[in-house]
Amino acid sequence: MKEYKVVVLGSGGVGKSALTVQFVSGHFVEKYDPTIEDFYRKEIDVDGSPAVLEILDTAGTEQFASMRDLYIKNGQGFLLVYSIINAQTFIDVQPLRDQIARVKGGFNSPIVLVGNKCDMASERNVVTRDGESLAHDWGTPFFETSAKTRYNVQELFQEIVRQINRRKPSDSGDCCCVTL
Repeated sequence: MKEYKVVVLGSGGVGKSALTVQFVSGHFVEKYDPTIEDFYRKEIDVDGSPAVLEILDTAGTEQFASMRDLYIKNGQGFLLVYSIINAQTFIDVQPLRDQIARVKGGFNSPIVLVGNKCDMASERNVVTRDGESLAHDWGTPFFETSAKTRYNVQELFQEIVRQINRRKPSDSGDCCCVTL
């Protein structure tokens, strides 16, 4: 069974842990408790193939930003999460993508852009088309999700597996070709 290393990144309070816990255990974490680092494993089926996801739920606070390079270096796919009710968190995803590109040596890493908390639409500060537009510019999939209602949670994690699988072997850095 193939294993996938997925890293969940985003500002503090966007719902990274809530999304991950909802996906892994099927319940919603109501109380916000800042994460330093949590690791989860879950077996799922993606397009008829079994997969084991190793999910690293990271800190959103700047206090632990120095650890991000290591998380990124070891990750295969990335969920960049912002909150639709906080415009600053949407702005904050661009430097995270830039950091992934710096650590991974280019903009070809599997990424899914995630606008979380869509159950709070009455408090929305980031419109759907802004997320869609940014994802289009990046060439990545986009999902709006709700950890609370489980909306698009399973689909989100299945899609990052698909993105990792679509990556060409030559993009993985596992081999090199030398022309003489």
